[in-house]
Amino acid sequence: MTDRIEVAATELRPLLEEFIMWARANAPGSDPELVGPAALWHRLAFSQDLGTWKRADLRNLLLERMPKVVEDPDAAADGMLPAVDAYLTFLDQTGRLAKGSDSLADLQAELDDVEDEFVDLMEELLEDSEDGDEDDEEAGDLGDFEPFADQLAALDTIRLRPDAELAEAARRAPLIAMARDLAVWVGSGRHVGEETLLTDAEVEEALLATGLPRPETDGPISEVVPQLWNIWNLAVDLEFIEPGEGSTVGVQDDTAEWPFDDDEDVLDAWMLGLHSVDYGDPELDDEDLTMALTGLTRGVLVRLLLGGGSRGRDELARELSEAAAELDELGSDAWEAAGDPLAPAIDWLVGYGMVEVDGDTVRLTPLGTEGVVHLIDDADIEVDARPAIESMSAHELLALSAELPEEEADAEFAAWMRLREPGRAAEELLEAAAEDDSDALIRVQAASVVGTLGEAAVPAWQKALEEPSLRPYAATHLSQLGVEGAPEPTQDDTHWLILDMWTISAGLGRSEFVGSLRDIGDEMITGLLEVIWKIPHAHVEELLDLISQVHPDKQIAKTARRALFKARSL
Repeated sequence: MTDRIEVAATELRPLLEEFIMWARANAPGSDPELVGPAALWHRLAFSQDLGTWKRADLRNLLLERMPKVVEDPDAAADGMLPAVDAYLTFLDQTGRLAKGSDSLADLQAELDDVEDEFVDLMEELLEDSEDGDEDDEEAGDLGDFEPFADQLAALDTIRLRPDAELAEAARRAPLIAMARDLAVWVGSGRHVGEETLLTDAEVEEALLATGLPRPETDGPISEVVPQLWNIWNLAVDLEFIEPGEGSTVGVQDDTAEWPFDDDEDVLDAWMLGLHSVDYGDPELDDEDLTMALTGLTRGVLVRLLLGGGSRGRDELARELSEAAAELDELGSDAWEAAGDPLAPAIDWLVGYGMVEVDGDTVRLTPLGTEGVVHLIDDADIEVDARPAIESMSAHELLALSAELPEEEADAEFAAWMRLREPGRAAEELLEAAAEDDSDALIRVQAASVVGTLGEAAVPAWQKALEEPSLRPYAATHLSQLGVEGAPEPTQDDTHWLILDMWTISAGLGRSEFVGSLRDIGDEMITGLLEVIWKIPHAHVEELLDLISQVHPDKQIAKTARRALFKARSL
């Protein structure tokens, strides 16, 4: 059976790779990875012809076969049917749906018919797995960050470098340049094959285009150039290569312009290819041995971060070899068979600009630190990473400080302010506060900090008078400073400040909000409700609605509902 699976998988691979590229443009909401198992077992159990699909076979595949082989019932319940729908649409649109098949409409109708039963089967599998012994759960791979969650949370603050510096480093990444050159060679409307994407003659040309060496082989060269296919996949990830009509692919319009001039465009592209770190994992002739070393490249990254950014190569190898042996019974055999498993992992990370090697020392670059922090965030693991103080914008500072304990926030503000003249700092903070008139917390923070700068902040306050959301703060502070000609705060200004404070307390939770109302007193709240509905504040309606729901005094709640009606009638 294993041989049959390998033959079928080899036969399917080019078609599935083309489908993945097609799906990026034509079915972006689907998960093409979920199609592989369904297409493989359709080929093995129901049809020798990849293009022949029948309603009855589709039903049996989804309700009889897939529950026995699916690895992630949760993901399958959410996405397998939409993915299969996209795959069948792809076969139909590209002329791959054979004449003996049922129509696409009939197949889609069958998908609709089995949906509820399929989801129920997946949910049963999920319940069974949750009820099973935790010891029976499959261990993660070498790239699983979860075992390091506590260590990552305990790390000192990680300072991320400015975007301009990171973009310049990304421009120098040789792997991206190779992906660009391969995509430019692909050109527009290049046909890809069903058994292998490129002919041997085309592989020879592609190797020349990318500067990769030609391996010696007596067989098809396409079978011995894994690095070329990794570069191809990277070009797809970077959106340098895109699917065309039929069995064609083509270069994206601006690919030849890499490295781009705009820093944001450069970093956006680099992030698209970040998950290519998985291509650095060793590829062995034996698939089981290859699987035993899955995640090795990510394992290198997380250990470098935990090691303060650098580790000895021998130390890394020893630690990862022990981890491989512990995670998989074939881990030691795989490590020995690979010879030097770290070599492809480190080579790929160097090529993507994430690490550098100095003798026996492997070191994260600033770009590598940025990347591994993003990967950790993708894994929903907490790590304290912040922009470098010198590159932090005023808005980033205000947003970050809102989440920090007061002492830490004060330290961040002090370090940031030391790099600026007080007048310039005031201007930047108030400009950041004006970016979003619905963000009361940012506004209050900015006003509080600028209020400590005294006379140096007067020009910034005078400019802020022109911003409706900041005028109440500007008028208040200018009046307190005794600035000649400054407007006196109006009653509407006072009401605006109250609405800002209510907005912040509401964001802290129901009990905090009710407490803030009690602090004001029922008589004052009643008076405020009579007039505050007129204020053009972004949150006035939701605040009035909230008061009507949570205030313990029924009469005040009723007054709040009347005020809400008036506010909505404006």
